[in-house]
Amino acid sequence: MDLKYKLKEMIIEELQIEDLTPEEIEDDTPLFGEGLGLDSLDAVELVVQLQVYFGVEITNIEEGRPALQSINTLAQFVRARQDKPTDKEV
Repeated sequence: MDLKYKLKEMIIEELQIEDLTPEEIEDDTPLFGEGLGLDSLDAVELVVQLQVYFGVEITNIEEGRPALQSINTLAQFVRARQDKPTDKEV
């Protein structure tokens, strides 16, 4: 299963979005506002779930805002973080 699909499933499950399936979420649909309509509390939950599901952290708003724009930007962020060695690995 590809990363974008996993992200869509995570968003639907963890944010309890009942009226959407992963297939209905376009990769470039905005996650907030006019797109999926997520709000700031959803953003906090997304940050927590990214750590739980994928082991990546969003540590500040400067990296969080661009990462949380769409499924595409979220997938790019996760891939970049998973490819980066941690301090323990260096």
